[in-house]
Amino acid sequence: MSSPIAATAADSPHAARVLSRYVAAVTALGLFAIAQSLTTLVGMPRPAEWLLFSSLAVGFGRLSLRLPGVPVHASMSDTFLLTSAMLFGPAPATVAIAADGFILSWRRGHTADRILFNAANPALSAWLGAQAFVAAVGHTPAPGETLSLDLLVGPLAVMATVQFLVHSGLTATAAALERGGHPFDVWRNHFAMLGVSTAASASAALVLALLAGQLGALAIAVAAPLVIVVYLGLHSRFGRLADAERHVKQVDRLYMSTIQALSSAIDAKDGVTSSHIRRVQTYSVALARALGVTGPDDLKAIEAAALLHDTGKLAVPEHILNKPGKLTAEEFEAMKLHVDVGADILSSIEFPYPVVPIVRAHHENWDGTGYPRGVKGDDIPIGARILSVVDCYDALTSDRPYRPAMTQEQATASCSSGAARCTTPAWSTRSSRCCPRSAR
Repeated sequence: MSSPIAATAADSPHAARVLSRYVAAVTALGLFAIAQSLTTLVGMPRPAEWLLFSSLAVGFGRLSLRLPGVPVHASMSDTFLLTSAMLFGPAPATVAIAADGFILSWRRGHTADRILFNAANPALSAWLGAQAFVAAVGHTPAPGETLSLDLLVGPLAVMATVQFLVHSGLTATAAALERGGHPFDVWRNHFAMLGVSTAASASAALVLALLAGQLGALAIAVAAPLVIVVYLGLHSRFGRLADAERHVKQVDRLYMSTIQALSSAIDAKDGVTSSHIRRVQTYSVALARALGVTGPDDLKAIEAAALLHDTGKLAVPEHILNKPGKLTAEEFEAMKLHVDVGADILSSIEFPYPVVPIVRAHHENWDGTGYPRGVKGDDIPIGARILSVVDCYDALTSDRPYRPAMTQEQATASCSSGAARCTTPAWSTRSSRCCPRSAR
């Protein structure tokens, strides 16, 4: 497996620093394992044999598969790497997998830090796995030493498990830091299935190691077809997953097109705020990311709700919507109806993410003084709290028929003043709709 690492993928300077430090730490550990292995290889006997397995590992690394959904490739060299570690110890396998990762990353035109990471990460994983094998066997196998079946099965399972978990775990963490999300979720969704491939590679490696003791180089003729069969099976599986991923993206684009059409209708009704909705969308998603909201469904829900939160204004009379002055109590009651009307309209659309709860609660206050239901505290969805603050701020900094735009400082002070009764700062996600009447 190889994982591209790019600082441009991080959404904040802090995230970029965390990603950079993580990559540097993994790379340093991997380079230590490579250096130690190279030292061991100097003067190691029977070089023709371990070089043959190493070359095959690098060669079969060309049979790589891209994992759907993440920028990660899985190679098919594990069989020969595991066999090499069983027959010759950690050093040849570590150097071979490092060369495999380096070549794959270099051919894809990655940056220097990504190339080094993609070489060091699998090298560290292979080295740790091979060390676990040596510990399970009880000694470092002498080059060409023949091991019995009962001595191989348990240690091989340990080695394959350690190598797989370390490699996939480090790669999933890098992907999570780069793209967002929890590392375990990334691992479970995109890497766990590769455990089947590792188990198949370990089984083939066991056969190859046993045959190598009897047939020598002829054993390779038996193992190569098994590796190719595994590759073809995974290629078919990943192809179906890639098709499903493309379908999901098409449906998502359809949803967003529908949402944008609805928001255009709202703009036509409330033309004085034609760009307000798009600004609220941009700011809401940015604030959500800054506050640590990383779930794809949560972000899509906030993005859609930001576009559609004023859908209910289609039912508000224009003389109220664009009144150049303070609303009467009756008019304000009519204006408040737009929240439920909009949520009810949107309820007829089967969104794949929770849009309606955000729209229905985006005028609620943390202290329960909002509308339409007086929901308070943590019962208000986080997306509604974010949308509330952003909507308030952008409304105050925009020209309206009933007042000119405030400066950024005035809007912040106004929201902060209104937030006093909400008991929290205006820019906290706990401050939900700090100034409903002035923002309107």
